[in-house]
Amino acid sequence: MAKDTVTSPEGNQRAWAPLAQRMRPTSLDDYVGQAHLVGPGKLLRLMCEEGQVTSLILWGPPGVGKTTLARLLAQRAQAEFVEFSAVLAGIKDVREVVAGAQARRRINNQATVLFMDEIHRFNKAQQDAFLPHVENGLITLLGATTENPSFEIIPALISRTRVLVLEPLSLEDLRELTHKALTESRGLGRQKASLTEEAEAFLWRSSGGDARALFNALELATSLVKADSEGRRLITLPILEEAVQKKAWRYDKGGEEHYNLISALHKSLRDSDPDGALYWLARMLEGGEDPIYLLRRMIRFASEDVGLADPVGLMLGSACLDSYRLLGSPEGDLALAHLAVHLACAPKSNAVYVAFGEARTDARELGPLPVPLSIRNAPTRLMKELGYGRGYQYAHDHEGAVVDQEHLPERLVGRKYYRPTDRGREKLAAEFLAAREAKLKAKKP
Repeated sequence: MAKDTVTSPEGNQRAWAPLAQRMRPTSLDDYVGQAHLVGPGKLLRLMCEEGQVTSLILWGPPGVGKTTLARLLAQRAQAEFVEFSAVLAGIKDVREVVAGAQARRRINNQATVLFMDEIHRFNKAQQDAFLPHVENGLITLLGATTENPSFEIIPALISRTRVLVLEPLSLEDLRELTHKALTESRGLGRQKASLTEEAEAFLWRSSGGDARALFNALELATSLVKADSEGRRLITLPILEEAVQKKAWRYDKGGEEHYNLISALHKSLRDSDPDGALYWLARMLEGGEDPIYLLRRMIRFASEDVGLADPVGLMLGSACLDSYRLLGSPEGDLALAHLAVHLACAPKSNAVYVAFGEARTDARELGPLPVPLSIRNAPTRLMKELGYGRGYQYAHDHEGAVVDQEHLPERLVGRKYYRPTDRGREKLAAEFLAAREAKLKAKKP
């Protein structure tokens, strides 16, 4: 059913409302997360500043602020905000929304912003019913979905909107939301609630980047704690575990155990043991480690320890990072497992890592050695007269695109940095370089 909008910011903060509702931002400056969309100079920030809003599809996991963004955009545009549930509504409700929008436009020239939650649940006929009204501007459509729009929303509707991807809330976002909830009077400030360090880490991990899950767990945990003589409520890990109905693994993220476990993960990957890698990965995730930190470490491993023996490792690392940012925990955790198994089973080579290290050492210690004249650019007549580019051989003009031409500074002639192994795809690089060397020798008199 559609409902013309309505709850005021003050109404959202009534004492009986759930914490997640009371903490709903009333301005973009109060909004936490999605900096790529609401940060300075970003699209939604500019829309709010200009008081303009266009039809959008907000795609992201639950609890990351899709509904809140829609409300704030409508508020800044001074438009009537109408909520519409794709789960409950039918074609008749669509017609009612359109009739209301036409009446507002005719009577006071007021725009209508329609927020359609779970838009992916609308069938083709229902989506088609909105098309002409979105196209002619009668309705500004703000759709929210947790599903890939390209699979669930008809192409004609997608072409009339812009799809924006919202990401799971980061650890810093969750930390800020927790602080707001505990300190502000609209939240739990009057109850003087606080969390132990262990409980905080578990709260952030168990919420999986979902602000609503975080607020619900925090509110329930607070209600389970009796106030002390001074009215304060300290939420400990056991209390939070009871509220979440899940046990936390004990894990010291900042101490020796953290470094022991990340070392164990690295060495399991390096030694090609997928079982060990999966276990240590699971230990760290269950202990509350930031998945983005683990992805950064594995992506570095893909570059440093797998290297060109399996170039797919680095590409898969970037893909897994994007997947986790889209899905969050727990669904996105599987992407980390994919990457760990791939890297453990991949052939290993640190040849590029070593080569680049040696090249950087020479660059630092030997100073700015001159570029050989033959491979310098010669855009002016004077530079050509000075010998820039003289004798340069264009590789594609030669058999096999192989030329006998020096590319290192004179002081470094003959230096070999890259020494490929015979493992994985790097074996092909070794064979290519050996064949090139043989061709160059054959060309010499």
